[in-house]
Amino acid sequence: MAIREILVVPNPALKQVSAPVEQVDDALRALMDDMLETMYAAPGIGLAAIQIGVPKRVIVMDLAREGEDQQPRYFVNPEILWASDETAPYEEGCLSVPDIYDEVERPARVRLRYMNYAGEPIEEDAEGIFAVCIQHEMDHLDGVLFIDHLSRLKREQAIKKVKKQAKAA
Repeated sequence: MAIREILVVPNPALKQVSAPVEQVDDALRALMDDMLETMYAAPGIGLAAIQIGVPKRVIVMDLAREGEDQQPRYFVNPEILWASDETAPYEEGCLSVPDIYDEVERPARVRLRYMNYAGEPIEEDAEGIFAVCIQHEMDHLDGVLFIDHLSRLKREQAIKKVKKQAKAA
C-alpha cells in the first residue's frame, strides 16, 4: 500500500470523466488499498480514483466516527438507480478543494448499484451522510466538483483561495 498525491483544483485531470472498470482484479484491489490509505492519511471520508490521477470509476469511503473501528467501503462502477425528490442540504468539503466548505443541496435518499472489493454486485439504499458522500464522490467520476454546485462567484473565490494557499505552502 502507498499514499498517493491528491490532485487539487484547478488541476484539469479533476474535470475528466472516469472510465468504467472491466473487472475487479488484484491490480484494482491494490489501487483501492492505496486509495484507502491515502484517504485515511489526508484525512477524509471518501476518495474517488480520479483524485489521485486514475480515471477509473472507483470510490473508497469510510464513514466511521472518531473512536469507532474503521469501516472501509469500496464502490466499483457505482450508479444511482433512483434518487428521492426530497433534498437535503449538507455542508461539504473535499480533499481536492482543501479548506473550503459550503452547503450543497442533494437528493436525501438514493438507491445505488456497484461492485464491491470482491467484484460482487451490490444494490443498496443510502440516506444521511452516506447518501451525501456517495453522490459527492460519484460527481468526481463525471468530472464534477462540489464547488461546481455553488454560484460562479463562490466557485471562483474557492479556487482563488486554494491557489493562494498552494503558493504560500
